[in-house]
Amino acid sequence: MATPSSPELQAFLQHLAVQRRLAERTLAMYAEALLRLERLAAAAGVTLQRAEVHHLRGFVVQLRSAGLAPRSIAIALAAWRGLYRWWGQQGQVAANPVDGLRPPKAPKPLPKALSVQQAVALAAHPGLAGEGPHAAALAARDHAIGELLYSAGLRIGELLGLDVQGGGQAAGWIDLLDRDGATAHVLGKGSKRRSVPVGAAAVTALQAWLAQRPVLAAAEERALFVSQRGTRLSPNQLRLRLAQQAQQAGLPTKVHPHMLRHSYASHLLQSSGDLRAVQELLGHASISTTQVYTKLDFQHLAKVYDAAHPRARRK
Repeated sequence: MATPSSPELQAFLQHLAVQRRLAERTLAMYAEALLRLERLAAAAGVTLQRAEVHHLRGFVVQLRSAGLAPRSIAIALAAWRGLYRWWGQQGQVAANPVDGLRPPKAPKPLPKALSVQQAVALAAHPGLAGEGPHAAALAARDHAIGELLYSAGLRIGELLGLDVQGGGQAAGWIDLLDRDGATAHVLGKGSKRRSVPVGAAAVTALQAWLAQRPVLAAAEERALFVSQRGTRLSPNQLRLRLAQQAQQAGLPTKVHPHMLRHSYASHLLQSSGDLRAVQELLGHASISTTQVYTKLDFQHLAKVYDAAHPRARRK
């Protein structure tokens, strides 16, 4: 791990390691950030304890000019801010010159969504083939999970929080007997409850799984989806099974549960164009969070245009 040569900076790193007990990886990132600060200050001919706001702002500009990513600049500022705060507590500086400085905003990557054909192929997959007395139950469970993720656009925590019936302390449940159609009642982010319609294909898959569930579930277990041990399925178990299922379904990309939520939102928006309705279904507090899917929709339309319009094709 490269470290700064200044004894003062080394003392701060020792404080972070011993008193703050920062993780080794975090310490390495902070050491690199402090080494950058030491070099920038030396090049500017200023001692660190006499550096002012305009010096630090100039250092950030130099980091950006050198091509440092916004996240790396954010880490550097966090390390520098912590250093000057520590010095301030010791009376070595009068003010923190890093306070008020903000890293450049990083562009938000668009969520990855499957095509309609890929999402349907994954949801319709009958579950992983296997051997043993629990093979049929596991396949039914995996098929129901795939159908429900795509049918209702649930987050992984919302899906795994579902119980076989409502009431009591249930975080969520599915009403398969609703006269207006099946409905998933879930506890989302911020402990906000919402109800989401469940499609016919998912209902059929859920009914098949519920017929098999007693094979796996422990006697008092309330979880809708359980593992081979009979207890509530874990996020890692779900991710692994879904990735294997996607591979068997012939999907060309590594699939994670949230990708089906992205696909659900994107495909609904492509078909309906109703941003507010999709916001409600997803349980987004702000419509700006939902608007990212309009960009996915535009990307889809742009690809269709490029492939189909006679004047869009490049010679």
